[in-house]
Amino acid sequence: MGGFLAAADHLSRWPVLLLCVLTTLFLQILSNLANDYGDTKHGADSQHREGPQRAVQAGQISPAQMRGAIIVFSLLSLVSGVALLWVALGASGLYLFLFFLLLGLGAIWAAIGYTNGAKPYGYAGLGDISVFFFFGWVGVVGTYFLQTERFFSEMLLPASSLGFFSAAVLNVNNIRDLKSDALAGKRSVPVRLGALQARRYHWFLLLAGLLCTVVFVWVRENSTYWPWLFLGSLPLLVYNGREVKRRQTAADLDPLLKQMALATLCYVLLLGIGLLLDR
Repeated sequence: MGGFLAAADHLSRWPVLLLCVLTTLFLQILSNLANDYGDTKHGADSQHREGPQRAVQAGQISPAQMRGAIIVFSLLSLVSGVALLWVALGASGLYLFLFFLLLGLGAIWAAIGYTNGAKPYGYAGLGDISVFFFFGWVGVVGTYFLQTERFFSEMLLPASSLGFFSAAVLNVNNIRDLKSDALAGKRSVPVRLGALQARRYHWFLLLAGLLCTVVFVWVRENSTYWPWLFLGSLPLLVYNGREVKRRQTAADLDPLLKQMALATLCYVLLLGIGLLLDR
């Protein structure tokens, strides 16, 4: 999303964008590995879990091997992130360099700390806030700023949309795993709210994400109808909200996790293409 916003302003820097994508990819892999290890260690991935088995839980990889993989991808994320900041900011922007380095270290900590450590924040129900902040605000605004060295407050609107939709992906996952998470003491948002309210919360995430983009497109100066292309993703989002409400078993809910991720990708592509055609 940040890359599309920069391209729409004719300020793209491809080396910076590619390093942003690479760093994000490493962080996503790190998060998946850390969650696999942490949920098995803390008991969320047990015989009671109804979702697909993970690698450590299934015995496909040992905990020690998974810890090694976590270390490797932590280092890859750090090296990629430092390279990104050096290419984007160079030696001249020392304070900005340090600021973004701290954000990057925070992202690595967030990826690992979600289900790991003595008090993993995901078990306290804070995962949605972390996803919203890092996948939304940091990911979008950070990518835009590192290419353009500019910041506009309206950038927070599409960044918030992506944050809400990313939180919705996590919410589908947590609704699916509600029973096993509750038994393991993982107080995710659905565990705290209960099944019915968690499904209503899911609709809130979807509607809030759409509303933020509606406001963003509405307030853009000298805009045409092209940015409204993002509404093409509306049927996919509505389908996801409806099916999350309707389906009750973990097996039925599991496909909606991928569907929500694809709906989010469709939203990003349609808004991005619309912004490019708008200029």
